[in-house]
Amino acid sequence: MGTGVVCVVAAWLLAGCAAPALPSASSASAASPIAGLRLLGSATLARTPDGVLQHFGGISGMDRDPASGDWLMLSDDKSELAPARFYTLRLRIGAQGIGAIEPLAVTLLRQPDGTAYPGLAQARAQPGAVVPDPEALRIDPLDGSLLYTSEGDRGLGLDPFVRRMDRDGRFVRELALPARLHLQRDPPRGPRHNLSLEGLAFTPDAQALWVAMEAPLIEDGPLPDAQHGALARFSLLGRDDALLTQVAYPVDAIPRTPTGGGRRADNGVSEILAIDRDRLLVVERCGYEVDTMVFRFAIRLYEAEVGGAQDVSAIDSLQQPGVRPLRKRLLLDLSTLSAQIGPIDNIEAAAWGPRLPNGHATLLLASDDNFSPSQRNQFIALEVIPSDTAAPTSSTFSVYP
Repeated sequence: MGTGVVCVVAAWLLAGCAAPALPSASSASAASPIAGLRLLGSATLARTPDGVLQHFGGISGMDRDPASGDWLMLSDDKSELAPARFYTLRLRIGAQGIGAIEPLAVTLLRQPDGTAYPGLAQARAQPGAVVPDPEALRIDPLDGSLLYTSEGDRGLGLDPFVRRMDRDGRFVRELALPARLHLQRDPPRGPRHNLSLEGLAFTPDAQALWVAMEAPLIEDGPLPDAQHGALARFSLLGRDDALLTQVAYPVDAIPRTPTGGGRRADNGVSEILAIDRDRLLVVERCGYEVDTMVFRFAIRLYEAEVGGAQDVSAIDSLQQPGVRPLRKRLLLDLSTLSAQIGPIDNIEAAAWGPRLPNGHATLLLASDDNFSPSQRNQFIALEVIPSDTAAPTSSTFSVYP
C-alpha cells in the first residue's frame, strides 16, 4: 500500500486548433478543487468455478450505493459467457486501503419484454434482436434507479443507447439521445464501432446527466495516433432528455508505442465523473500491444473544466477550424503507482467512494480484464486531497459525498 501523495501536474490544456491535428497538453497554472490523489491501496478479484463470481469480469461501469455502501459493477460481456449483468459487491475502503471484498449478488439486465439480452449468435439468427455492449453504470441519486449505456454495434446496425432500469434489472425506459449519436450508414456518420458511449456522470444536483463518447464521431475526424489527439463529444442531458449542451473533449495522442503482435494501440475516454458543477474527472485509457493479443495499459486521470468550452451541438464536424474544447489538467498518471502496486490494468470504471476519517473523499477505479488470462480484475483506491479553495459540500453526489 502506498501513502505518498501523488504529484499533481499543473498542466491546463486549452486547444484552439482544429482536429485532427490536436497537440498534447500544454502548461498553464490554474486553481483546482483537487490538489492531489493519494494511493490508499489496491486489490484483485478472481473468478470462481461457480457461485456469484463464476463469470465475473469485464467490469466497465461501477457506482457506490450511498444508502447501503455496496458497490454495483457492470460487466461488458455481450451476453456471450453469461447474460448481460451487473454485480453487487461489499468492498470497504479506509485509510489503510481496500478491505475484504464480499460478492453479494449478480443481477441480469432485462429487455423491455422482461427477457434477458441475447448473445451475438442468437441475434444474428433473429433480425432486430438487440445485443448490448454495456459500458457505464450510474445510480440516480434522486430515485435510486440505475442507468447504463450500450455502445451498440455498427455491424448489426444497432444504435448506442442509455437505458434506465430498476434495482432488479427490469427495464424502465430508454433515454432520447442527440441525433448525432445515432448511427448513419450511407454516408457513414455517427459513432464508430466499439468506440461509443463510454461514460456517464450525474451533475451534483442530479438534474442533468453527462454522456461521454470514447472517441470522435466518424465525421469529427480520425482517431488519435502517436502524433495527434482527437475531439470526443460530451453531451449534457436534462432529466427530460433535452440536450442542454454538447462540448468537445480533447483526447491525447497515443502515449505509448506498441512493441509486439500486430503493434496495435489506441487512446480514448473510458469513464467520467462529476467533480462539481463546473468540472469533470476524465479517465483516458491507452492500450498498446506488447505481444500477440497481449496488451499493456497507460491510464491518466484528468480534470476537465466545462466553463469556457464551446457548445458544439450545432457543429456538423469538429474538424472545422476554431473549435474551442474543454480545458484539462493532468491529475495523475497511474504509471507512477506501478512500483507500489504492480502493472496497471485496463481501467474502465470509476466511482466516488466513502469519506475517510479525515473528511477526505475517496475514488475507486476498476479494470476490465477482457476475460483475458493476461489481465486481472484490479481495484485501485485513491484519497482525494482537496485544495485550499475547495470546501467540502453537503451534496451526496459530488467529489465530497
